[in-house]
Amino acid sequence: MANIEVAGNGILIVTLQGELDNHEANRIRTHISSAIFTGQVRAVVWDLSKLGFMDSAGIGLILGRMRDLAPIEGETLILNPSATMEKIFNYSGLGPNLRFGTIDVTIGEIGGVVHEQ
Repeated sequence: MANIEVAGNGILIVTLQGELDNHEANRIRTHISSAIFTGQVRAVVWDLSKLGFMDSAGIGLILGRMRDLAPIEGETLILNPSATMEKIFNYSGLGPNLRFGTIDVTIGEIGGVVHEQ
C-alpha cells in the first residue's frame, strides 16, 4: 500500500506500507512518473519506515524514478529503510540517498535549503 502526496515546492512524499510487490510497484510507477513528466515534481522522498518487505521491483521502482528525475536534476531521498533494505540500497549504490529521521528534516535537506514557513 502507498500514500502519495505533494508536500509543496514540487516535493513528492511516497509512504510505503506493508509489502511492495510487482503489481503495487507498477501502479505507483505510473502515478509518480506522470507527476514528474508534467513538471509537478522536482524531488521524491520515499518513506520506508512502515514497509515490511520489498523485492527487486521496489529497487527498480526507485531507480526508475531517479532516471525520470535526472533530466531536471531532481533529487531522491530514501527515508528510514529497515536494516535489510539499507544493505540492499548500499549494494545498489544508493547509500548516499539514504536518510534516517523525520520527513520534515528530510524535506529540509532537499536542495540544501530549509523551507520557510
